[in-house]
Amino acid sequence: MTLDQLKTFLWVARLGGVRRAAQQMNLSQPAISARIAALEETLDVALFTRGPHGVTLTREGVLLRTHAEQIATSIERIRAEVAPRDSRASLLRVGAAETIVQTWLPEFLRRLRSTYPRLKIEITVDISLNLREALLDRALDLCFLMGPVSEYSVDNVELPPVPLAWYRPLEMAAPDLSQVPVITYNRQSRPHRHLAAELYARHGSAAQIFPSNSLSTAIEMVAAGLGVGVIPERLGRRHVAEGRIAEFDPGWRPEALVFSASFIGDENNATASEAAEIARQVAESWN
Repeated sequence: MTLDQLKTFLWVARLGGVRRAAQQMNLSQPAISARIAALEETLDVALFTRGPHGVTLTREGVLLRTHAEQIATSIERIRAEVAPRDSRASLLRVGAAETIVQTWLPEFLRRLRSTYPRLKIEITVDISLNLREALLDRALDLCFLMGPVSEYSVDNVELPPVPLAWYRPLEMAAPDLSQVPVITYNRQSRPHRHLAAELYARHGSAAQIFPSNSLSTAIEMVAAGLGVGVIPERLGRRHVAEGRIAEFDPGWRPEALVFSASFIGDENNATASEAAEIARQVAESWN
């Protein structure tokens, strides 16, 4: 039994398939399969059940995963305590909601690279619902999402709230929210639910809501005159300064967005924990 075999076993178990593990480890699928086969031969047990949609752990595989995670934690602890930060070479898989991407994520990445020059970083941009599932499946190491994530295994670092404001096309001087479409976040998102509830309470069935999966697309829709939009204030004012849209006040504001930097809370995730703290500092300076 070797560390490479155990590491390979963990990636297959976490990602649910040989192909995805091969991509993650930058190895060929036959190489991954050979390591798993050698490990199963050494232990004289089957570790996975193969199916049309990937692999699942057998009972023996579940038991081995517990031990393998402990070994991986010990290795990470050694790396964290012994190796200086600037010499760490590993991978951090970061998931981010688009609001974060459009605001302070670039500065976070710059500071993270300055702290960990050899760290490899992968970025996934998605809605918070999908990011949460990917985090719990251990397909991501650190997520900036509308949180916190209420799971015992997850640690959450609270980030500063993101105020929202109303923006209109330049030619629409006094928008009536009972008459014009309101362009907002994805239908499955928390801000969409809050905004919809408020609009329907104020304007009834006359309220029109146009959800968008892309914040940048929502801004373009407002600029094109398709409706008014609820946009993070800091981002919206950037486009106001460019003369593309204008801010207005209908007499009320939607709730500010609450984000968290969330990661699996174990010692195997030391870099994610430290990166979450960097994110908090960057987000506070941005506000």
